[in-house]
Amino acid sequence: MQRPFFVFEVMQTTLLCSPMTKPLLLVAILLASTNPIFSQKTVAPEVQLLTRTSTRREIRRFNYGGTVTLIAAPRGSVTVEGWTRSEVELVADIELKGPTEAELDQLATVNSFVFDEDLNHLSILTTGTHDRTYMKRSAKNFPKKLLNMPWKIDYRLKVPVNTDLEVNAGHGTVKLSGVEGALRVSATESDTALTLTGGIVTTTVTAGSITFTIPARSWRGGGADIRIASGTINVDLPAGFSGDIDADVLRTGKIVNAYEALQSREKPGITERTVRARAGAGGAYFKFTVGDGVVNIRKSAP
Repeated sequence: MQRPFFVFEVMQTTLLCSPMTKPLLLVAILLASTNPIFSQKTVAPEVQLLTRTSTRREIRRFNYGGTVTLIAAPRGSVTVEGWTRSEVELVADIELKGPTEAELDQLATVNSFVFDEDLNHLSILTTGTHDRTYMKRSAKNFPKKLLNMPWKIDYRLKVPVNTDLEVNAGHGTVKLSGVEGALRVSATESDTALTLTGGIVTTTVTAGSITFTIPARSWRGGGADIRIASGTINVDLPAGFSGDIDADVLRTGKIVNAYEALQSREKPGITERTVRARAGAGGAYFKFTVGDGVVNIRKSAP
């Protein structure tokens, strides 16, 4: 019977080895199998990025009842407060990262924001490497190696109390307080905190948490529609609050009702999946929807 080729080779090797060299050969084979030889390549050291932070402050005259739109950066926080002045104040902290100072200068020319002003509408638009349309139009020869450099802008915005507001945010915290217009807020991944006493509020967050706090016993306006795809909605109500509340869990999760004054308004009443309830004498309408997660209805601290 003809032996396979690889067996023949082993036999030949054995016949050529003397008894003295067999242990050495075995050790060599074991070392070769446990320590494979890698080609010697020079590993490039990791580039340490420089960080540059700058602050930009802008003020615009603005009448009550107008609309302010903020298209925020892909990463960064947004804080909006209502005040009594007839003007909009914007403070932006811009953080850039790049290999060299010269390249940071290049990034600073595109990663920023611009104003678009109309008679009764002020838009704050973030520009940067994330916007392909903008880059093709305004920075055609921009170095490709800088397109993925990390950067962020933290916005702090003050607007008149009776202002209609639209905020489109990315990854970062969002805080709104003291505004009573028509408010529309959206974010990709955020811990969002809304402390409001009136208006018509629509908020949608893909992932994270939303804390909706009403510090007053009654709401001035139509109410709120708060939605999150995955995460937690916390609803903090004061003692003696009046309003109609609906809550739903669409897929997985539950509703935790710790607000004792909440009473069933219609079927199915108050369950771990659905709430149709009334607080006090009723009034403004509030709807809370979570895809996967938890809705906590709580009594706020005095």
